[in-house]
Amino acid sequence: MTASRFDAVLFDCDGVLVDSEPITSGVLRDMLEELGWAMTSEECMRLFVGKAVKDEAAIIEARTGRPLTAQWLASFRERRNVGLERGLVAIRNVHGAVHALHTHFGGRIACASGADLFKVKLQLRKVGLMPYFEGRVFSGHDLPRSKPFPDVYLAAAGAVGVAPPRCAVVEDTITGVAAGVAAGATVFGYSPPEAGHDAPQALRDAGAAAVFTDMAHLPGLLA
Repeated sequence: MTASRFDAVLFDCDGVLVDSEPITSGVLRDMLEELGWAMTSEECMRLFVGKAVKDEAAIIEARTGRPLTAQWLASFRERRNVGLERGLVAIRNVHGAVHALHTHFGGRIACASGADLFKVKLQLRKVGLMPYFEGRVFSGHDLPRSKPFPDVYLAAAGAVGVAPPRCAVVEDTITGVAAGVAAGATVFGYSPPEAGHDAPQALRDAGAAAVFTDMAHLPGLLA
């Protein structure tokens, strides 16, 4: 790869590094149905992909008529983690892309997720990506505000020692793109045809500078 206009790459996790959304959304759909809110898997993904469940308490409580308790959230995370441990796989072609970018940027890559830190680290270890991100994994749960606010991307940029305008962000949801743009980074939208990712035009409308459909193309886009 030739000289780049970027000095670091900041990755979202769910839907960008790991194909977790169908698993997580399936668990959430089942548990919401147990509370009395029935919907299809597609409807659940459309409503909740890219968002932290705890941040959606108002809509869940309005549709179920029940409070979203800490106990329920803990049960959701436990069942979700079991599903991830059993069936999680990496996004197609992501290992080669991450390896190439880690090498090109001298290790200046990070993972900045809206999910809880335990989940993010579980997933990276499960698919063999943790060695590339060790010590540079960030969760919006640990910050005052999660996505679509920029806090997690600002923290990741600070950790790799690169100003946000020199960072490329890789996201697959409107919420995540908004966070990257708010941080001052250049956002690349990942929008393959599989379910669980926002549409190309929606990502562009949210502020993505470019949209791509295959992780194999990412190193070339950032060169």
